[in-house]
Amino acid sequence: MGLGLAISVALLAACSEKKLVFNSIDISGGEMGKDFAIKDHNGQLRKLADFTDKVVVVFFGYTQCPDVCPTTLTELVEVKRLLGKDGDRLQALFITVDPERDTPELLKAYMTNFDSTFLALCPTPAQLAEVAASFKVYYKKVGDEKSATYTMDHSAGSYVFDPKGHVRLFVRYGLGAQPLAADIAQLLT
Repeated sequence: MGLGLAISVALLAACSEKKLVFNSIDISGGEMGKDFAIKDHNGQLRKLADFTDKVVVVFFGYTQCPDVCPTTLTELVEVKRLLGKDGDRLQALFITVDPERDTPELLKAYMTNFDSTFLALCPTPAQLAEVAASFKVYYKKVGDEKSATYTMDHSAGSYVFDPKGHVRLFVRYGLGAQPLAADIAQLLT
């Protein structure tokens, strides 16, 4: 094949590839969270590889969060509904930033209030520091650390992994269920 023909074939192939356009921020190629292995609220060790063929949404929070966490989970329930038959291919992973108070039992009850298929991960403090650094997530105890009345400041965005386990999107808090469902539907095709 001549050089001209080879260039033409390469250009045609490049033109035929459809560029995905997302509502969320495209962070394809990022290295977040690749190697974590943390027990879920059922005591089972979990890693991203456990969810091959699903889109995984990872976010950090805590059960006593007054707004960001319940809003995010409620939006994910709606995203799952909007995806219709593909809703079963959505896996939410909630990583607690308050492992001192968020026991597995409490996390299980909390997640069940939203969707029984959503999982909470229960890191040790050392695991939390490592996984939060991997995702570049901020978290900090606020208030009286010696009592149980403290709150947790934490990053509010979510990370979306495609069915092959590659990080693809950063979702700003408050994007809404419909735009996120549209993004996830593209990743499922």
